[in-house]
Amino acid sequence: MNAKQLSFLSARKRGGSPEDYYPIHSFLDSALEIVSDERHRFMHTWWAVRYLVIPQYGFMILNSEGQIVNVKDICEEDHFLPNFGEKYIPNLLDFTEAISDDEGDLQTLRRFYRQYAQNEEIATLLLSPLTVTGKVKSLFFTHNSWFMNSILPKVLNIEPEIKDINISPAHFINRMQLDPWMKGESYPPHTFGFKSTYLRSA
Repeated sequence: MNAKQLSFLSARKRGGSPEDYYPIHSFLDSALEIVSDERHRFMHTWWAVRYLVIPQYGFMILNSEGQIVNVKDICEEDHFLPNFGEKYIPNLLDFTEAISDDEGDLQTLRRFYRQYAQNEEIATLLLSPLTVTGKVKSLFFTHNSWFMNSILPKVLNIEPEIKDINISPAHFINRMQLDPWMKGESYPPHTFGFKSTYLRSA
């Protein structure tokens, strides 16, 4: 389902109009700018909710009918679960492990990170995938030109930088396998954070 359809779903479930919810649903699908298949769903994880969505929209929004709506519920119940067949919400580690390994990754990512290490706010956000996955290659989700100039400015409310950025999204997208669970066709290997609350019977 696309962002427009999911916005209508949110309005039916939670009141208000689709326009109340479209900005959130559209943002969650923003990685379609860099890959048009289900690999863009690395944004359909709690990592994205915690580090990217809530900092922009807050924990709650007020819809056009004056009702307070939980942003986490919009993301998880109205966006993620419908896209994964109402069965599960994957963990960022699932998407990380779909990226093939390369022995040069650590050096490449360290060079990138050094440019921003002195800015605590940016550095914390850039390192957030490593914090939640424990895998160095997960840093490609934040260490790339798309994230720096499309996502980070929205989250931190700063101006994008006009300069050469030596890691493009293709650097990790081209190495990410399109697995059946990304389409909701099977279960991902790491759903430990959501099974008890969100896992639906197949």
